[in-house]
Amino acid sequence: MGQTLTEIAQALKDANKKVQLIYAFNGTGKTRLSREFKALIAPTDANAAEDEQEQNESIGKILYYNAFTEDLFYWDNDLEAVSDLDAIRKLKIHPNSFTDWVFAEQGQDANIIALFQRYTNDKLTPRFNEQYTTKDKDGKDIIVKAYSEVTFSIEGGNEEKIENIKISKGEESCLIWCIFYSLLKQVVEVLSQPEPAERETNRFNDLEYVFIDDPVSSLDDNHLIELAVNIAELVKSSKSGLNFIITTHNPLFINVLINEIGNKICYMLDKQDDGTYELKEKKGDSNKSFSYHLYLKHIIEEAITTNSIQKYHFILLRNLYEKTANFLGYPQWSELLPDDKKVYYNRIIQFTSHSTLSNEVVPEPTEPEKQVVKFLLDHLIDNNYYKEEQNGTV
Repeated sequence: MGQTLTEIAQALKDANKKVQLIYAFNGTGKTRLSREFKALIAPTDANAAEDEQEQNESIGKILYYNAFTEDLFYWDNDLEAVSDLDAIRKLKIHPNSFTDWVFAEQGQDANIIALFQRYTNDKLTPRFNEQYTTKDKDGKDIIVKAYSEVTFSIEGGNEEKIENIKISKGEESCLIWCIFYSLLKQVVEVLSQPEPAERETNRFNDLEYVFIDDPVSSLDDNHLIELAVNIAELVKSSKSGLNFIITTHNPLFINVLINEIGNKICYMLDKQDDGTYELKEKKGDSNKSFSYHLYLKHIIEEAITTNSIQKYHFILLRNLYEKTANFLGYPQWSELLPDDKKVYYNRIIQFTSHSTLSNEVVPEPTEPEKQVVKFLLDHLIDNNYYKEEQNGTV
């Protein structure tokens, strides 16, 4: 029987596990689940305004990556300025005690810049502002705090530097993740001191949960693996009782987390036809199918690109369907086939019913038969089994 996202959020809370990994296809409801969980842990108080100063000094019970990205950063597009070629493009940071602590007190700006360049481009440089004074529209002095604005430059040819560029959405997401990761790393280190009175700050004392919703989906595979390894190391180093919930749509990312953290269980969030949801538990070897899916997909894609499809690629395609069906809980892999299932089922069976090592001469697939491989692989991708997130959240 299906559940609401609120009920699933409550179940995650009640589980009280150090790490809970959740995989879901785009559009399933990962981000909505994260918001339900945040609302459950830190419900909005009608008197919140009265407690604003206190809340600004304490991180509360949950550190929530999605809110971090949505609430703290915005582009200054005040271009009376748009027509002014000299206008400075700035990514601005809303006033908050957490980034102040990371930058001003912990001096993490150089580490954040280095991490950002490792994930993106070593020639792309973010710069955090020093405190300065400017004028408002009425001519009054305004003090702009240090580390409240970010500008970007990139090195060109002949040691030239292109200033004042606006980075892509993916690069922006990556910078925000690097700042969040630096904050999280410092939080784990602070809480590693078991005696609250001996911690360098008390603003994290009430923290119980860290919810990371789909971090940086724009990275290439190598950097995505590095990011997953970094998160896993941080999770394993945490000894303070923090609970981590991590959601993703990326099978490679969650596979690395499963192996690095050593989790025997992960979950799959599935949306039912009636609008309810199911959180399916995946145990043991079923988790290994993530990486195997990617391997099979890669081999088939290469054959399609080079027009070198052979009989054994039908075997790999069938294997891919079987592994995917097994992971998703379908009793028969043929249930994943397009509408005219019997036709495609018979075509695959035709090429997979004999061993490729047999002495029997098997004709090379015709061009229409090769197109079947491409069509059926595209069918899996188009139905979100491997579809990469292009923009925004789900």
